[in-house]
Amino acid sequence: MASSFKPGADDKIPIAPLGIISLEGSKELGKLVDDNLVMQRRYNVENGYVPLHFPAYMRDTYLINHNIVRFASGEGKSIINETVRGHDIYILADISNYTCTYKMYNIECPMGPDEHFQNIKRVIAAIGGKARRITVIMTLLYESRQHKKSDRESLDCALALQELERLGVDNIITFDAHDARVQNAVPLIGFENISPTYQIIKSLLNEVTDLEIDREKMIVISPDEGGMSRCLYYSSILGLDVGLFYKRRDYSRIVNGRNPIISHEYLGDSVEGKDILIIDDMISSGDSVIEIAYELKRRNARRIFVAVTFGLFTDGINAFNKCFEDGAITRVFATNLIYRRPEVLNAPWFVDVNMSKFLSLIIDTLNHDESISSLLDPSEKINKKLKEYKGRKKK
Repeated sequence: MASSFKPGADDKIPIAPLGIISLEGSKELGKLVDDNLVMQRRYNVENGYVPLHFPAYMRDTYLINHNIVRFASGEGKSIINETVRGHDIYILADISNYTCTYKMYNIECPMGPDEHFQNIKRVIAAIGGKARRITVIMTLLYESRQHKKSDRESLDCALALQELERLGVDNIITFDAHDARVQNAVPLIGFENISPTYQIIKSLLNEVTDLEIDREKMIVISPDEGGMSRCLYYSSILGLDVGLFYKRRDYSRIVNGRNPIISHEYLGDSVEGKDILIIDDMISSGDSVIEIAYELKRRNARRIFVAVTFGLFTDGINAFNKCFEDGAITRVFATNLIYRRPEVLNAPWFVDVNMSKFLSLIIDTLNHDESISSLLDPSEKINKKLKEYKGRKKK
C-alpha cells in the first residue's frame, strides 16, 4: 500500500516521543494544552503530513500519569506511573495556585510557591535521568520578584534557576518575567521569556469593537518605570504614543517587604478624551492600577483598559468592582496561564485571555526541534489583526 505522506516543509518528525507532566495547580491549563496537541496531531496524520512509521506521534493524550504523595508529617514524594524513557518531557507548573492543599499533622495547608517548586524538583528526581530532554514551563517564574540584590538579601530566583540546571533541566520557559536578565544566572541552558502580546491585543480587539487606534484617540500607559520597555513595544506596534506614571516612595520605612508608595506622578501627553491602555506584567493587590485609573479619570480620560499577563488579585476584587462601578476601569485583560478564582472569571470587567493554543504550539514546535523565533515575534500577526479590525470598522 502506497504511503500518503506528503514530503515538504512539514515532514520533520519529533526528536522523541512527547510527554507532558502537568503538576497540581496547572491541571486545567494542562488539559487544554493536551486537547490542542491531540487535535493538531490528529489533523497532521489524517492529512498525510507525518511519516506513518514514527511511533507515539498520535496518542489519545500526551499527559503522563503521575502522583505527588504527601505523608502525614508533610514530607512528600513523586511517583511516575508510566515510562518516560527517551521522552521529550515538558513539566508544566503554576507556582501561584494557592488553592492546592496538603495535610500536615492533620492540618490543611495551602501550597505556596515554595511547595510548588519543590514538586517540580520531585518530578525531575522521579524521572531519574531517563528522559531524552526535560523542559520546565513555569508560566509565572518562581521568585521572579526577588531577582536583584540591593542590600544584604537573597537572590532566590537565580538560585532556583541554577538548581534546576544542576538537576538536568535543558530548557526553562516562562512568560513575562519581572526582569528577563535573571536568565544570566543560567547562561548554558535554554531560557525563553515569552510575551503574550498578540493574544492580549487579539482579545482587546475582539472584546471592544469601537476602538479608534489613533494617536489622537488612544494612548498606552506604563504604571511604572520598570514596565516601559513592555509599553514601548505595544505603543510601537499599535502606532500610539506612550505615557508613564512613576512612583514616589517613602524610603524611610518598609511595609510588607517594600517601601510604600507616596504618590504616582504622570509624564506624557494629555489623556483628555482618549481611551487608555495600561500595560503591566501582573496585578498583585491592584492598588497601583486602581490609583492610576482614578488619576487618569481626574484628567478626563475616556475609557481605561488594563492588560496584564498575570492577574493575581491577592487582596480580592472588591476594589476592582467599585472601580468598575465608578466608571474608572472598563475592562481588565489577563491570561489563563495561572489560576483565576471563580469570582474573577465571573466579574463583568474581567476578560480571560486563553493561552493554551499558543502554549501547545510552542511545545509542538520544540518537540520537532524547530525554531520558535517566529512565535516570539508576533509583529506580523498583530499587524494583520489590526488591518482586519480597521477593515471591519470601515464597513
